[in-house]
Amino acid sequence: METRIAAAARALQSRGLELSEVRTLASDADVVELSLAGGDAAVVREALSEHFSPADVLVANAEIALPALFVSDMDSTMIGQECIDELADFAGIKHQVAAITERAMQGELDFESALRERVLLLRDLSEEAIIECLATRIEPMPGARVLVETLKAHGCRTVLVTGGFHHFADPIAQQLGFERVVANRLAIDGGRITGELVGPITDSSVKRATLEAELAELGQGAVSLATGDGAMLVAADYGIAYRAKPAAKLAANGWIERGDLTSVLRLLGIPARAWVTG
Repeated sequence: METRIAAAARALQSRGLELSEVRTLASDADVVELSLAGGDAAVVREALSEHFSPADVLVANAEIALPALFVSDMDSTMIGQECIDELADFAGIKHQVAAITERAMQGELDFESALRERVLLLRDLSEEAIIECLATRIEPMPGARVLVETLKAHGCRTVLVTGGFHHFADPIAQQLGFERVVANRLAIDGGRITGELVGPITDSSVKRATLEAELAELGQGAVSLATGDGAMLVAADYGIAYRAKPAAKLAANGWIERGDLTSVLRLLGIPARAWVTG
């Protein structure tokens, strides 16, 4: 660890940044706090990633504070799967849905158009199939419930916001301890998916707007934490990319590459003895 810190210090210095203090948090011997007099977060992140990768890192321009708000995406963040992909596979139309996803990734479709096309392919699938898919294919990320419940125990409001569906997000939120859910709603008629959606679409702009509205409710000075979607990572005080793709990591000022979701608690300086594990 000392060798890596020394190497990181040299990398910072080569970018015109001086490391002013190094200390191990009393709560966790594996968490090291590096203090600098200043510097752009992107430059600091680049220097640290050269010598602390894989690693769990949070870059902040002030002393780390406990967040008053935690907003998280669901798919591939709080759970290890993408719900619509699993549901499509369950229904035997995975390749058709994947083709639409690829078109969206290539810029041929926006999020809403791609979502509506994929949902149309699910037409006539029964609600029972959704319930079975949830029970047999969807698993929380390691440490997810401990993270959410511990943050709540420390006075943090928790919100799950997803471009997925309430049929998945509501039970997952209940299982993990989230207090509010924002998601898309499948239209159901006679116990079957109609192929349509009900109400407004939850996309990246809605995710960011949800974070900003919740934060405004908490008042000036409230600190926000986000995981998942890049739009939320940019907007939050602490935007942490969890085992994320490069684009999301670039939007973040923190990243988890080594540990599970409880690593977020470690980076916030919350000792393991204060975690809610029951």
